[in-house]
Amino acid sequence: MSITRVLILSYFKYMGFRENLKSQLEYSGMLIKELAASSGIKAKTIDSYLGNRGHSPSVEAAVSIANALGVSVEYLVTGKEPAKNTPLSSLPKDVQDIVLESKQLNMKDRYVILNLARLLNNR
Repeated sequence: MSITRVLILSYFKYMGFRENLKSQLEYSGMLIKELAASSGIKAKTIDSYLGNRGHSPSVEAAVSIANALGVSVEYLVTGKEPAKNTPLSSLPKDVQDIVLESKQLNMKDRYVILNLARLLNNR
């Protein structure tokens, strides 16, 4: 395994709520004040979650923020979506491989893959 791959994997391993919230805000294009308005959490409080100290939100605040961003709380905490009860074994092996690899990506990268698949389907 290359040193670059190790560094990248280490980076994502240690991403937490603060980093995932930042990433999701950037991905969605939502401003902090818009998130505050839609979640009911004060902008100053959201800033404290995004700051260097990375204060952790209460469960209620995390749920409100996740709902406003259209993601799960699990995604904001771990960077991964919760497992669904989809019978993966019912899919062809190559599709299973795509799904399993995609689950390891962050939401932004999955969006890129989804758009690529759509482009390939429309050629």
